[in-house]
Amino acid sequence: MDGKTFRNSCRMKLISVNVGLPQLVTRNGTTVSTSIFKKPVAGPVKLRTLNLDGDRQADLSVHGGPSKAVYVYPSEHYDFWGQELPGMNLPPGVFGENFTTEGLSEDQVNIGDKFRIGSALVMVTEPRMPCYKLGIRFGRTDIIRKFLASGRSGFYLAVLEEGEVEAGNEIQLIEQDGGDVTVSDITRLYVRDKHNVQLLRRAVELDALPESWRAYFKKRLGRHVRLAR
Repeated sequence: MDGKTFRNSCRMKLISVNVGLPQLVTRNGTTVSTSIFKKPVAGPVKLRTLNLDGDRQADLSVHGGPSKAVYVYPSEHYDFWGQELPGMNLPPGVFGENFTTEGLSEDQVNIGDKFRIGSALVMVTEPRMPCYKLGIRFGRTDIIRKFLASGRSGFYLAVLEEGEVEAGNEIQLIEQDGGDVTVSDITRLYVRDKHNVQLLRRAVELDALPESWRAYFKKRLGRHVRLAR
């Protein structure tokens, strides 16, 4: 089933809006600041260029910025994690996501796809690569390995037009990116499908993919080209 058919046959919906401010926690005897502890909020929330009202990123060197204004995680993944992590409480926002959604998946959503959510216009930019703070949230370091291996990364959004969003909003596809490179394609290219030259060429041409990703893939592509000579 291709992405267009998927989106026309499934309702896309914002299940939960989750926010959190930086807080100090102790990890291995060291105090660190993290905003990964998100909680659902009721009612309309203003979505701005860099984040939602009531939400902040703790370490702006690796989190946040225009290409990572919002982190999305599909609600459909929660059943998988319930089986993978039996007995663990998994409320919306537990993965640090701002938007818990229905009807979107990494293997159907293209980098560069544009969506209307509430009165805001957003664009898909990149998959989420987990850091040690996910381990803090779950109280176990193996979650990072499990998360990457699962392919259930979620993805980030850039805000093209600010607006208000609210749990229950329908998510409307406004424009499908013609590059036809999915979020899952980028994750696979980074984690395990590292020698796919054809996909590397397509990835570096994606205007919506942040420059840091494109530079990384260009460097890898250059090595493959040199080796092929």
